[in-house]
Amino acid sequence: MDNFSSNIGHAPSFESLLRNAKMVAATDVTVLIKGETGTGKEMLATALQKESKRSDKPFITLNCAALSESLIESELFGHKKGAFTGAIVNKQGLFQAADGGTLFLDEINSLPVSIQTKLLRVLESGECLAVGETKPYRVNVRIIAATNTNLNQQIATGDFRQDLYFRLNIVPMEIPALNQRTEDIESLAKHFLTQFSVKHSMNATNFSKGTFKVLRDYNWPGNIRELRNLCERLSILLAGKTIEPENLPAEFSRCTATSSDTAFILPELGIQLDSLEADMIHQALSRTKGNRSQSARLLGISRDTLLYRIQKHGIATH
Repeated sequence: MDNFSSNIGHAPSFESLLRNAKMVAATDVTVLIKGETGTGKEMLATALQKESKRSDKPFITLNCAALSESLIESELFGHKKGAFTGAIVNKQGLFQAADGGTLFLDEINSLPVSIQTKLLRVLESGECLAVGETKPYRVNVRIIAATNTNLNQQIATGDFRQDLYFRLNIVPMEIPALNQRTEDIESLAKHFLTQFSVKHSMNATNFSKGTFKVLRDYNWPGNIRELRNLCERLSILLAGKTIEPENLPAEFSRCTATSSDTAFILPELGIQLDSLEADMIHQALSRTKGNRSQSARLLGISRDTLLYRIQKHGIATH
């Protein structure tokens, strides 16, 4: 069984990501998954683990943003009885629980700097030190981490250790935002509608062609998670119906109205399309300080398409 089949997509950038992930899954290499909130980082991490040699071993996840600094150290490395107020028994940490398997650290960007130092030690030597202990213990754990922020910016502000970043970033995998892979929206939506009709034992809902056009034009700030939630809501409220654009929530109609009201009007004397396209790319790159992913989003195209057009027009980037 292909455990990557749940990661649906035919956009070139996404298919390339999955090809790389399938190769990496068979190794024990540390992986850093990058992507906006809601793009499916945990799903990809789960597929990596299920296709790995450690698939029959523990797979433990921790959201690093969910716990305070004092709690996350004990959660990861364990603590000794009496190490702090409330430590009434010895406690095993997640590294011990995941020994032989995989530990997925989501939102690694939220890990306190003091804990980053201890994580770096694990990655370099396999040694962990429980809170209150003086003697370390060793573990054999594969680390898959994920971030929804630019770690290089956090390094610049001193909020993330550069040496830890280098240890985590051995194989980086960046999941494109949904508005950069609009060709996948229809297949994802159909998958979710089928899934929820079965889950809730209701007649299948479907989208009209006009509705799919609106969905492709929408910006999807919540990414795949937002699309999934929309499909579940409509599967329940409009079970067995064909969803038309007017059935969508208000934010979709606002998006449609805005794009219609601001449509570009061709001048009487025409334009030089290549020059206009190059100028728009220059403006987008300037506004995002050269960030190609953000520039592609501003232009409403995929990152791969942007890179192709940068080369086509011979645009210098730094």
